[in-house]
Amino acid sequence: MGEEQLLQTEEVKLESGVKKPLPPAQYNLWTGKPEIIPIVVEETVRDEFEIDEGITVVKSGDTSQIVLSGFGLYLSKKSERMLVKKSKEVLYEFPLFRISEVVVSSRGISLSSDLIEELCLRGIKLNFLSSGGKPYAMITSPMLTATIQARRCQLEALNNERSHEFSKAVVIGKVTNQERLLRYFGKYLKETDASRFAFIESITEELQKIRKRVEQVNGKNIEESRGTLMGLEGSAGKLYWDGVKEILKHRVEFFGREHRGAIDPVNSLLNYGYGILYSIVWGAVISAGLEPFAGFLHVDRPGKPSLVLDLTEEFRQPIVDRVVIAFINLGKEIKIEQGLLDAETRKSLGEKILERLESRETYEGRKYQVRSIIQIQARNLASFLRGERKYKPFTFKW
Repeated sequence: MGEEQLLQTEEVKLESGVKKPLPPAQYNLWTGKPEIIPIVVEETVRDEFEIDEGITVVKSGDTSQIVLSGFGLYLSKKSERMLVKKSKEVLYEFPLFRISEVVVSSRGISLSSDLIEELCLRGIKLNFLSSGGKPYAMITSPMLTATIQARRCQLEALNNERSHEFSKAVVIGKVTNQERLLRYFGKYLKETDASRFAFIESITEELQKIRKRVEQVNGKNIEESRGTLMGLEGSAGKLYWDGVKEILKHRVEFFGREHRGAIDPVNSLLNYGYGILYSIVWGAVISAGLEPFAGFLHVDRPGKPSLVLDLTEEFRQPIVDRVVIAFINLGKEIKIEQGLLDAETRKSLGEKILERLESRETYEGRKYQVRSIIQIQARNLASFLRGERKYKPFTFKW
C-alpha cells in the first residue's frame, strides 16, 4: 500500500471539548499533504437528512432536493455528478440523475455555468432564496413544459370541482389547527385555572362543530361555495381569537386580530411572523411550478398572491401562532418603536420562527422538517390540480 493511500484518522478537538474526526483524506506524494476524499452521496433518501452543516437532502418523489446554505460553497459539474467544493476541496459528489431540484438558500454560494446548463438540460430546477427564505430567482430551461402544464391545470381548476375541493380542504385544515392549538396551550390551564380551561374547551367544541359543517359544503366550483366557506372560516376565526385572548390573559393586552396598521404587541408579532411564513410558502409555490397570483379561496386582486394566501392558511397556527403565543407566555420583551417592532424584537421572533421551521413534525407517517412539509404540500397541490392525487391539508398533532 503506497503512502498516497494512507487514510487520515486523526481527530480535531472542538472548543466544546468534543473530539470530531477529520474528514477522510489521503496523502499526496507530490505535495506531502493530505487531500480530502470527496464523499459520493448516492443512496436513496427515505425522507430527509443533513449530510453536513449547511447541506440537506430532502426526498422528492423518486429523486431528491438538495438544499445548500453554507457560505463559501462552490457548485460545479464533473461528468454525471454535481460537485460541492469549499476552499478548492471537493467535499461531496451528487449523481445528477438523483436530483430533482437544487436550492441555494444563503449568500456566498457560487455556481459554474456548466452546472447551470446541465441542470437546465436535465429539467432540474435551480432556486435561489434569501436568508429569510424569500425567493428572488429561479432558473429553468425555456424548453421545459412541466411548469406550463401545472399552471394550465391550475387555471382550468377555477371552473371545475377541484377549486372547491382544495378550498374546502384549506378551511378544514385551518379550523382543525385552530382547535388543536387552543387545546395545546389550554392543557396548561387544566390544573391551574379550571374556569379558563373550561372556557377554552367550550371554544374547541364549537370549532369541531364548524369543521363538520365545512365538511358538508358542496359545490361544482369555488364560485358556488366560496361565500359559504368564507363565512364558516370567519365564524371559526372569531371563536379562535377569543380563545387566544383567554390564553394570553394576564400576560399582555389583546383586543382581537387586526391585519394591517396594527400597533399593539400581539398583532405586530403576528403580522411580522406571517410575513416570514408568506415568503417561505411563496418560494414553495414557485418551486412547484404554480402561479402564485391565481388562487381559489382568496379572490384574485392586482398584486395579491392569492394562491400563496390559500396555501398559507393551514400553516398559520402550527408555525406562527404557536411561536407568538409561546413568545409572549415566556415573558419575552416586546418593544414597539413608531408603531413597529424594534430590531431586537424582530430578530428574537424571527429566530424562533426559523427554529420552528427547522423542527420536525409527523407527516404521512414520517418525520420531516416543517419547512420541507411546506415544499411537499405545494408539490402535492400541483399533483392534485393535474388530477394525480387527492389534496389533504397539513394538520399538526398536539
